[in-house]
Amino acid sequence: MDYKSLVGIHPQLEMNSLDKRSMNECEDESLFSPVETEAQKTELIQAADQRSFPGRLQADGDKMLWTVIYRSIKTVVFSNKLNLLMPFGPLAILVNKLTGHHGWVFFLSLLGITPLAERLGYATEQLAFYTGATVGGLLNATFGNATELIISIYALKHEMIRVVQQSLLGSILSNMLLVLGCAFLSGGLVFHKEQVFNKATAVVNSGLLLMAVMGLLFPAVLHYTHTEVHFGKSELALSRFSSCIMLLAYGAYLYFQLKSQQNTYDPIVEEGSQSGDSPHDDESPEISKWESMIWLSIITAWISILSEYLVNTIEGASVAWKIPVAFISVILLPIVGNAAEHASAIMFAMKDKLDISLGVAIGSSTQISMFGIPFTVVIGWIMGRQMDLNFQLFETATLFITVIVVAFMLQEGTSNYFKGLMLIFCYLIVAASFFVHVDPSTVGQYKKPVD
Repeated sequence: MDYKSLVGIHPQLEMNSLDKRSMNECEDESLFSPVETEAQKTELIQAADQRSFPGRLQADGDKMLWTVIYRSIKTVVFSNKLNLLMPFGPLAILVNKLTGHHGWVFFLSLLGITPLAERLGYATEQLAFYTGATVGGLLNATFGNATELIISIYALKHEMIRVVQQSLLGSILSNMLLVLGCAFLSGGLVFHKEQVFNKATAVVNSGLLLMAVMGLLFPAVLHYTHTEVHFGKSELALSRFSSCIMLLAYGAYLYFQLKSQQNTYDPIVEEGSQSGDSPHDDESPEISKWESMIWLSIITAWISILSEYLVNTIEGASVAWKIPVAFISVILLPIVGNAAEHASAIMFAMKDKLDISLGVAIGSSTQISMFGIPFTVVIGWIMGRQMDLNFQLFETATLFITVIVVAFMLQEGTSNYFKGLMLIFCYLIVAASFFVHVDPSTVGQYKKPVD
């Protein structure tokens, strides 16, 4: 084939390719009009989206869920240095399985419960952002005392009546003397002035505490004067009757606080609205309402697990450390259980919000005395345990004197660092008294027979 023929073929091939290309374009144009082409493109895009949307939605949902979980764990678990003590909880269980040394198991359980009690208070505070100030305060007091109530229920299960009585008594003493004293002291040192709080709330709480003292005093007097109609039964019957009355009184107090006198018991909000300041003016929730509820459930369940190990090793720890069970029950356990109240009361006092500090400390004491103690009596009644209100003469006298001292401190409606220091010194005297106190029910006799 010569060069000319090749030159002739090449243009022909180009013409053929151009003809085919133009024919294909004509066919495309003939098959689809511009309107139809646009409609089909839209349909194809929608079909593609429908095929990929569930997958994308599921992937985005999973990613968002894991992001929320990661952020929640980071906020609740890794945001507080006290949470470094959390591994001691699993370590206590491991030591119990491997060695069974009661002293170490008790100590590690105590350390493990401490951050959990504080985180329980944190989750409650987060939930309070969504419930309002009044309900939030009640939630704070309720879950703040959840640790003591859980420990008490496990002690009742093991028939350790005196441990229940002394730990609840210690919680009241700790809140009224140590927690309130630290709040007064820290607030006074920060502001260098007398802080003012609502005297009406303090008077009502003092009255409820005196009523609780009355409920505890009469069974003890009945026992020590030997004036029971039916020996061994009248004291228990009186305790159960008084407990029911105290629960009714606490229910009436809640109604009075929430409904009848809402303005009287929410003074900090009114003052804040006048000055453009509110209890949560500089704060916002860090986790959602559902996250708060889920964390409350998880932390409460974990505290319940560790509480069983704690209760089971109290007497063994007392023998190993040569420390009276009364001191462990009245001083050590409540300090751990009141970690949340302690931190909250000091924090609010340093922000010059003493009404909230007073509500946390005195409100918690009121709830333990008017609800926690009668509640354990009723629960013991249901469980067949002889839990009564006879807290023995030494403990009842300690509570009575404490309530009188705190009532005198609160009567003026003002606080300063000196009053706080006095309350802390009073608590040190109480702690030293229980360290040298021999309980009438000696170690090994902490159980009362079942009905």
